[in-house]
Amino acid sequence: MNKADLVGEVQKQLGAECSKAHAERAVNALIASIQKGLKKDKAVQIVGFGTFAVKNRKARMGRNPQSGQPMQIKASRTVGFRAGATLKDNV
Repeated sequence: MNKADLVGEVQKQLGAECSKAHAERAVNALIASIQKGLKKDKAVQIVGFGTFAVKNRKARMGRNPQSGQPMQIKASRTVGFRAGATLKDNV
């Protein structure tokens, strides 16, 4: 499922009175809220769905796939997701 499919599913769930543009604004608002929560609180928990959390990756040695030469990979931050119990049970 991609974003367009998700917008279509949200529109279907909201019923005939919901336009596609309104459903897309709702999906965009949800995504923006999650991003804002991650920046501010470093974690967003949606009960029954799961938890998005900022994770720190340490600097490490890697290997250039073209030349095979070792190279230093800088420390970085990324987002992880841990599924909630309800989501796990439904999948």
